[in-house]
Amino acid sequence: MNALPWLHPGRVALLEGALAERILVIDGAMGTMVQRHRLEEADYRGERFAGGFDSRHPGDGEGHDLKGNNDLLTLTRPDLIAGVHRGYLEAGADIVETNTFNSTAVSQADYRLQHLVRELNLEGARLARACCDEVEARTPGRPRFVAGVVGPTSRTASISPDVNDPGFRNTSFDALRDDYRVAVDGLIDGGADILMVETIFDTLNAKAALYAIAEAFDARGGRLPVMISGTITDASGRTLSGQTAEAFWISVSHADPLSVGLNCALGAKELRPHVETLANVSGCFVSAHPNAGLPNAFAEYDQTPAEMAGMLGEFARSGLLNLVGGCCGTTPDHIRAIAEAVEGLPPRPVDARSRRPATEVTA
Repeated sequence: MNALPWLHPGRVALLEGALAERILVIDGAMGTMVQRHRLEEADYRGERFAGGFDSRHPGDGEGHDLKGNNDLLTLTRPDLIAGVHRGYLEAGADIVETNTFNSTAVSQADYRLQHLVRELNLEGARLARACCDEVEARTPGRPRFVAGVVGPTSRTASISPDVNDPGFRNTSFDALRDDYRVAVDGLIDGGADILMVETIFDTLNAKAALYAIAEAFDARGGRLPVMISGTITDASGRTLSGQTAEAFWISVSHADPLSVGLNCALGAKELRPHVETLANVSGCFVSAHPNAGLPNAFAEYDQTPAEMAGMLGEFARSGLLNLVGGCCGTTPDHIRAIAEAVEGLPPRPVDARSRRPATEVTA
């Protein structure tokens, strides 16, 4: 990837300049904000899908409930999704993530909407781009950036879904690569400044995404910055596919990412040692956007904005962060508090990092 020129050198210069000056703020949870609207089936369908199928592609999506398909709201309720983006931007976010976490054929197959993958990514990026441009126009000295989100899918290339058949796989590297390529092309064409491969629980899935990104860049003769964010699934300190944070970095460092980090699954307190590991070993910027604590018995997140901001402010004072935001359970109030907590604190100096050779890393 590194041999190719930037597709949008002016935007990259702005991004690199901002990263050199301060800790950048990533937005918070999309799903949390969507849930607040208590949407029903009709909201997800809008006019286009009101007849029980996609009016532009008769037969597709027929006979399936669409409620819960939050990515589809980009097409059927763009006003709602734009409102979420604006809420986070006005709370202090420098980077907003596209509403494309499940905009892959694997995930959309649950709704028989695989044909929408390119459109979902294209329009998701366009919508986020318009919101960023709108807010940036009001504050021209502070650029806002669109991170085109590439989610993990609901399948894992490394682990069998059948405990009785450990050799079985319900997907493959090539199938994931092909799926991701459609999504990536849509995000780039829609105007994303950055591509973010996030919530990575299986590094092989991430490698397929990174391969698809590299193919897309090669085809265009240019590249975008790439952010990579894994997820530590429990107190073991490992991803679902068994890697420590350090081993995860070594596995994805070949992609020459803008940043590596962790998000989801854990709250800031539980995530801290693993973020510190990445800060000590990685050769790029470091990000963290944890959940608002751990879920309670009702699968809700109780951590207040002040509590979360206090913890992440300590991350920043300890020199661990270049980018920070929130995942599940976070709201514009959380992002506003986090932005205030890190304001004026110096970003982690990338040239001051220490890194051990890969031969010393154990999975």
